[in-house]
Amino acid sequence: MAIDNSRGHDNSQGHDSSKARILLSFGCGVLFAVGLIVSQMVNPAKVLNFLDVAGQWDPTLAFVMGGAVLVTFPMFRLILKRPHPLFDRTFYVPNRRDIDGRLITGAILFGVGWGMAGLCPGPALTALASGLLPVFGFVASMAVGALMYHILQERYL
Repeated sequence: MAIDNSRGHDNSQGHDSSKARILLSFGCGVLFAVGLIVSQMVNPAKVLNFLDVAGQWDPTLAFVMGGAVLVTFPMFRLILKRPHPLFDRTFYVPNRRDIDGRLITGAILFGVGWGMAGLCPGPALTALASGLLPVFGFVASMAVGALMYHILQERYL
């Protein structure tokens, strides 16, 4: 999959557009992090109890997911009716629909990692603010895994 390196370098909209894009991206990241904290998605015990349907199941994260779907579904459809995003020339939406071995392997690794650690990438990065050593270990392992994938992808995939 090719990466569009022109994103963020659209000079036709001027320097202010880049600043606005960065500020909007930062604001969205902060809002996402606050949502993760409020919903307790940064708490591995909460996540693991949600996944433990045969034991001490805690269904409250289902409401978090349901709320996300209720907001995302209509807003995604509404926003994509626009000719382009506010600060870019085009939307960058995946167009692949096939299910291949890489997708399945990635989903399995993600699910196993989430089930073992109770964290996934977004909440893990937000949980770094907690200063807890296991979170730093998880993020370091995640970074090593991403680097290994990059190296293996160039050589074998």
